[in-house]
Amino acid sequence: MSKYYLFQDVKNCINCRSCEVTCKSNKNLPPGPRLCEVIAVGPSLIGGLPRAAYTFMPCFHCEDPWCVAACPTGAMQKRQKDGIVFVDHSVCVGCKTCMSACPWGAPQWSEEMGKVVKCDYCKDRIDQGLDPACVTVCTTHCLHFGRANDIPAVRRKRHALATASL
Repeated sequence: MSKYYLFQDVKNCINCRSCEVTCKSNKNLPPGPRLCEVIAVGPSLIGGLPRAAYTFMPCFHCEDPWCVAACPTGAMQKRQKDGIVFVDHSVCVGCKTCMSACPWGAPQWSEEMGKVVKCDYCKDRIDQGLDPACVTVCTTHCLHFGRANDIPAVRRKRHALATASL
C-alpha cells in the first residue's frame, strides 16, 4: 500500500481545474495526456435545483498495481520506500500494456514522447518534503495530501467544521 494518500473533500471542489493545469505545467506535458482529471458527476436535481459534484481522479497508487505487473520491460515501477507507482521513461518502449491493465485509466499516452506518463504524486517534490503540485494550488483547499494514517484526522476535522456550521 502507498504510504501516502491524496484525499479530496468533494463538497468544496468548484471544478476550477487548477489542479489539472498545474499538473501539466509541473510535468511539462503537451496537450493530450492528463495525469489527474476532475470529473463532473451530475447534474441532478436536489431540492428542485440542479447540482453537480466534481471528483478528482489521480492515480491511486494501488497496493498491487496491475500496470506494474503488466509492464514487460519493468518501466512501470513501485517504489519500495513509499509505494509510489511511476514510469521509468528510460526503460519504457511505449507498448501501452500498462494502459490496458489499469482499470482507472491512470497511465496516459504522450504522443509527443511516444511513451506512457502517469501521476507519480510529484515524487520529486515529495522527496524534498513538499506536497504534490496539484494540492498546493487548489483554490478551495479541497485536496489534502499526507501519510495514509493521518488522512482520517483531516476528514474528521473537515466533518466537524461542516457540522458546526449547520
